[in-house]
Amino acid sequence: MFAFIKDKLNEFNIDLVSCISLDQCDIKRPYLLQRHGIQNGSVVIFAVPYLAEGVLENKNISAYVTAKDYHLFFNSLFEEILPLLKKKYPDNNFVGFTDHSPIDEIGAASKSGLGQVGKNHLLLTEKYSSYIFIGEIITDAILPSLASESTSCIGCNKCLEACPVGLNVEGCLSSLAQKKGELTQEEKEAIKSSGCAWGCDICQEICPYTKRAINNGTIFTDIDYFKNDLTPKLTSEDIENMSDELFKERAYSWRNKATIIRNLKILEGKES
Repeated sequence: MFAFIKDKLNEFNIDLVSCISLDQCDIKRPYLLQRHGIQNGSVVIFAVPYLAEGVLENKNISAYVTAKDYHLFFNSLFEEILPLLKKKYPDNNFVGFTDHSPIDEIGAASKSGLGQVGKNHLLLTEKYSSYIFIGEIITDAILPSLASESTSCIGCNKCLEACPVGLNVEGCLSSLAQKKGELTQEEKEAIKSSGCAWGCDICQEICPYTKRAINNGTIFTDIDYFKNDLTPKLTSEDIENMSDELFKERAYSWRNKATIIRNLKILEGKES
């Protein structure tokens, strides 16, 4: 079964795939498993690279939102693969997740051998650095586990030194950019100095894993979804003129237009 799932993921140019027993994972939302009748089983966990060539040199939003919303990609992926699995293995249950998952995805991915946990709390892979989304297919089938001890990064502290807020997750620039309503002058200055209207990539860009993956020529995605319809650099007018239908296809849409327009106007010097 694992080989079949891996082959199907490979067809989507997803090549970092591993497997771990469900009981080796940190279960965060057990009710998501209960909905699908899964108590024990296995997790086929994988990393989806999203960084397209040219994005790092020309963006004012985080790299992860330059393409269409990655949730739409995962929805399409699972809609294709899960029915195939159910048809081939009718006695088993299968369900796919990303982000809102029953498990601690980063911990499980690291324990499965996909990468290491960085001090920036991201999964660092040798091939793509941290420019990946984590997804998983969870099944009640018992598959051979590839788990070992979860590992941490080399500990160079470059991300800690470069982060304006010392990697304080609650106070990070990514969280600030998603804050609704009026910002304080200090918060506006933080967004302006970051040059990023949505999210923050400082800790990823400074990371030795990123520099190594760039030098090795492996960091860029081969998945067409993340190479097309890119909008790495936006203006407030771009968002104002974007139809609601197109806006909903972007990952920053969950916070409504007003939030990202405010941030873009800060970058453009249109807000004092």
